[in-house]
Amino acid sequence: MDKYTEALDLWQSYHIASVATLDKYLDSFRILFAFHSGKLENKEISYFKTREIFENGWVLNFTGNPRTLFEQQNQKLCYEVLKGKIIHKDRLSVEIIKEIHKVLTSGTYDERQYIKNGERAGEFNKHDEVIGHDELGSSLESIENDLTELINEVNDYGGHDVLKVATYLHAKFQFIHPFATGNGRVGRTLLNYYLMVNNHPPLIIYDEYKRFYYESLQKYDEDEELSALYKFLKFLVEKTWEKAIGLANNAKLDCNGLSDLKQNM
Repeated sequence: MDKYTEALDLWQSYHIASVATLDKYLDSFRILFAFHSGKLENKEISYFKTREIFENGWVLNFTGNPRTLFEQQNQKLCYEVLKGKIIHKDRLSVEIIKEIHKVLTSGTYDERQYIKNGERAGEFNKHDEVIGHDELGSSLESIENDLTELINEVNDYGGHDVLKVATYLHAKFQFIHPFATGNGRVGRTLLNYYLMVNNHPPLIIYDEYKRFYYESLQKYDEDEELSALYKFLKFLVEKTWEKAIGLANNAKLDCNGLSDLKQNM
């Protein structure tokens, strides 16, 4: 059995049907996800400060940009907002995406975005912009329609390759780029939301793989090529859950050893 299948089987063996069970199995994951998702875009973010926020609700002796704390506190709050929806398996919608954005970006807009451009958390982008080196993203007039088409396409999928659909969802969402800021954080949260609603293990896009992550997204932007991103996300599923798989396998070995011992007594 390959590592990806092991991760999938392990997650499905949890039989997550309540918020309490979801909390149990995502206890350390949600901190690591928030840290790495934030770190991809903000180098001030540290694991220890993120952990303080998740475990204590505050951070001591922080002297950096307050936006950093807002971003990580928002990640914590976003999980709290979404976990009930995950258990109820609420389908993707424009409303859910806007809600994710509102929670994740509250208090993080700069003066130019908020006052001059009139941008707001939970609202679509109001100004065309250049993304990276290229002019990407849907036109302002097409954002909601393009996003609705993507959501319908994903929700109508009836096959079994959930990760492949999640890959397409993530790449296309990042291409549409519907918000003035926070598209990366929203997209990564949306990716895991879709995975978990469809009984698939979530994943962490680790900061150390940042270059490969953005290169894979660029291949889709330029050529609509998904294979690189799909392989990358599959690798990340394996990496995210390798420790849990190891612990589960060791537990099985321990049980087998005890059983064998009893048979020999």
